[in-house]
Amino acid sequence: MTGLLASPRVLRGALVAIDSTGARPKVVAFQYNPDEMTRTLQARVAADTGTTGGARNEALRLNGAPIENISMAVEVDATDQLERGDPTASSLGVYPQLSALEMLLYPPSQTVVANAALAAAGTIEVVPPEAPLTLLVWGDKRVVPVRLTQFSVAEQAFDTGLNPIRAKVTLGLRVLSYSDLPMSNQGASIFLAHQVVKEVMATTAPAPAGVVASFPLGG
Repeated sequence: MTGLLASPRVLRGALVAIDSTGARPKVVAFQYNPDEMTRTLQARVAADTGTTGGARNEALRLNGAPIENISMAVEVDATDQLERGDPTASSLGVYPQLSALEMLLYPPSQTVVANAALAAAGTIEVVPPEAPLTLLVWGDKRVVPVRLTQFSVAEQAFDTGLNPIRAKVTLGLRVLSYSDLPMSNQGASIFLAHQVVKEVMATTAPAPAGVVASFPLGG
């Protein structure tokens, strides 16, 4: 008896693309959750704290939510599906999963064709297509809008048709906050809700006894 049957079920992380046209969101769930996620936050300050008195007066002012970048490595593997005789894995390997991730970086092909037709017809200004609102869903307490900034894939094995069977994808994500999006955008509201959850979580963090009393506050 290994005890695996009693193991808790772990939520799967995912990227969710929400199209502005109201179409059904596209969910790209991670086959395996990454073992590590690196997050870097940079304060968004109002001004540099230089040598002038005016700059020093702005030293404690924040100009918005911090700039946050996330990196993670996602693994996809068709070995189990191949052992079960899954027809999609047998004919395509993990190519569909890789394509679903990569399409987050592509404008829709029909939009590309339509814009090319407009340009050929002499339209003065062709508006670049807008990417769908992409959310990183990492549990029920972390749902944030992101922009995919880096995509690096190492395809590690191939079938007879040269479809990849295993691959490791390194993703770079820039979190989009209300400082990056207009408040009318759904993503700004989602990030604000994320910040509220974070504020609540911060109040539950225990503080070591006696630490606050040791600081010379006030007076």
